[in-house]
Amino acid sequence: MSDKNSTENKGAKNLDTIQDALGSSESFLERNQKWILIGIAAVVILVGAGLAYHYLYSAPRNQRAQVAIFMGERYFQNGQHQVALFGNGNDFIGFEAIITQFRGTRTADLARAYAGISHSRLGNNEQALEHLKRFRGGDLLITPAVTGAIGDVYMNMGQTERAIPYFMRAANQANNQMLSPIFLRKAGLAYLHISNFDRAIEVFERIQRDYINSPEAMEADKFIQQARMQGVVR
Repeated sequence: MSDKNSTENKGAKNLDTIQDALGSSESFLERNQKWILIGIAAVVILVGAGLAYHYLYSAPRNQRAQVAIFMGERYFQNGQHQVALFGNGNDFIGFEAIITQFRGTRTADLARAYAGISHSRLGNNEQALEHLKRFRGGDLLITPAVTGAIGDVYMNMGQTERAIPYFMRAANQANNQMLSPIFLRKAGLAYLHISNFDRAIEVFERIQRDYINSPEAMEADKFIQQARMQGVVR
């Protein structure tokens, strides 16, 4: 009987504890009901505002930006870089305007890449670097192309030693059979240009080793022999 009474007493105590906890919770809810409701309302408002921003502002803005850049890509591909940059005065506003009007969108970032390369091809090296270095990127094809374009600008400016790291970085960023040997070739030729023949040989041998089926690998031996001969003469 004592065991039975002990069990009943424990059960009663547990029940009392649960009831006390429920009572405390109810009391807490009653005391703080106003602030709890305010907190819930705030969460609802924030979520609603976020959805409204995305669907009513951000998404339509991105869509308008994509429409705006479409013609610019055509002008860029056709080599009409002045028009691509500043528009045609009619139905295309130009990459520069897209960057400003659609700031913060992925399309504006892409327009910055196009603008940098267009400026480079027009000989506007400082403007080219400003755009290319502010490109945020992330795309596996565009990002190395922009990095390599920075190297091209430095080559145009006669700053070969500053160009080489960008070519090497672009090759590593691309990490594929198509783009990497192109950037490595540029780096190898740049090393030849500054008479760093040992590094030139290393780069062209890397092309032969890692990208054996690329067009750049097929002509790498020519540059290796050139570097060796010039190194001996020197």
